[in-house]
Amino acid sequence: MLTVVGMGPAGLQWLIPAAREAIAAAEALVGGSRHLQQFPDFAGERFALGADMPALLAWIEARTGRRVVVLASGDPLFYGIGTRLIAHFGRERVQVIPGISAVQYLCARAGIDMNDMWLTSSHGRAVSFDALAAHRKVAMVTDGRCGPREIAAQLMARGKGHRWMVIGENGDGKRADPLAAGQRRGGRI
Repeated sequence: MLTVVGMGPAGLQWLIPAAREAIAAAEALVGGSRHLQQFPDFAGERFALGADMPALLAWIEARTGRRVVVLASGDPLFYGIGTRLIAHFGRERVQVIPGISAVQYLCARAGIDMNDMWLTSSHGRAVSFDALAAHRKVAMVTDGRCGPREIAAQLMARGKGHRWMVIGENGDGKRADPLAAGQRRGGRI
């Protein structure tokens, strides 16, 4: 069985019990180096996740019948690796154990309900700022190419500078700063 585990927002304390059980029973572990390092006592095979998706798929395929666990950053099915693995191997061969997403964690920390929230991501993809501006409440996972500064500038250009943004940095759960799109924090957006 191939199991995809959502690792949660930051640290093993956010890993849900079902995910811990799957990892403990695994014969092989796949993940980014940061995630693999969180399991120094794991005695099975390891595969460091990189950009070579065909190599990963072949590696997993060669272990059919073994308990392989993929450690997923973020939500495995929100622009995540779980979607790709299900598309390749089929739903019947892939079990997904979701974790607490960074968006859920940030909203809880900031006291923002998720009702009527539009979820999107700029991580590695083009952003439709018109679509973003059209929604009253948006949660967006960002990357270094399109972060809070770029989003605020685009909202201001569309006359939406009054919109509030809550910025969670680095997914570490230590900061959740609410500010208006046109407001500056420490002299910068």
